[in-house]
Amino acid sequence: MALLTVLCLVSCGGGKTENKGPEINLTISDEFDKLPASEDNTFIFTPQWTAQAQFAGYYVAKELGLYDQLGLDVKIEHPSVTYSAIDRIRDNQSHATTLQLVQAMEIIDNGIPMVNILQTSMNNGLAIVARNGVNPLEQRGLRVGIWSAGFDQLPICMNIKENLEFEWIRIASNVNLFLSGDLDAITVMTYNEYYQLMQAGVELTDDNVFRFCDSGYNIQEDGVYVTRDYYLNHPRQAAAFAYASKKGWEWAASHQEEALDIVMNYVKEGNVGTNRTMQRLMLKEIIRLQQDQHTGKQEFTMRKEMVDEASKLMHEYGLLANEISYEEMIP
Repeated sequence: MALLTVLCLVSCGGGKTENKGPEINLTISDEFDKLPASEDNTFIFTPQWTAQAQFAGYYVAKELGLYDQLGLDVKIEHPSVTYSAIDRIRDNQSHATTLQLVQAMEIIDNGIPMVNILQTSMNNGLAIVARNGVNPLEQRGLRVGIWSAGFDQLPICMNIKENLEFEWIRIASNVNLFLSGDLDAITVMTYNEYYQLMQAGVELTDDNVFRFCDSGYNIQEDGVYVTRDYYLNHPRQAAAFAYASKKGWEWAASHQEEALDIVMNYVKEGNVGTNRTMQRLMLKEIIRLQQDQHTGKQEFTMRKEMVDEASKLMHEYGLLANEISYEEMIP
């Protein structure tokens, strides 16, 4: 299979754990030419956050040996509080990371050329939850919690466009300030903090939950990115990682409990405070967000119209100095 065909298929159009569960025979080496042993095929992948089901497809590909089948020695190394995934990319400590589309645009605009080698998300998972059953978009001047770590580009654009005059309060990756009554509303991911609120007994209805994907802001989120320089020098390694990861996600979607076994091993190794119930909810929602709203299929396609929409929105409201084109974001 030609390299460019593979990349178009998957993008344009940590060590192993001890307990991997039952032995799985999933062969993909006959679908993709194995990398020559003479090349340096070490590939360090850093997800944008700590171990969780958001990254299940990569853990699956690693633990089922899909990367190995293609001759790629993948090491999964998570970021830390003081050393982010993009810092690792900038310092050449990692070869690839996951980024939301709007994040990648901002990084490119700041002078680091990045290209998308695998798009996993098809839909936006952002939401704003207000207290007392009120619509957050029908009130101005709310104190709204938003992450200190970023992921704020789309909420900031929406706030300006809708003239809501929200006061953004930077918070850690939990919902404690909202639960304590110190915030009027909070930004959440529908695969993460949304379920934290549900488990805490917060009433979540169409009246007090504003979902970006259903309200004219359905911009794709997670994809795998490498620097353009890395891609130009290692196109086969980038393509192999993308192809095996895609297969890992497809397997995870159809074997969710088995995939959770693998996820929980990574969670345990990373000492992440969570539980299987939370991770099961996360995986189910992540896979839903990967599916086209009309066909219900995982497409793994970065859509030009979403890139154009995000670029225009971010440029108009001052988050980009220059608009970013679809062509700038693909290999």
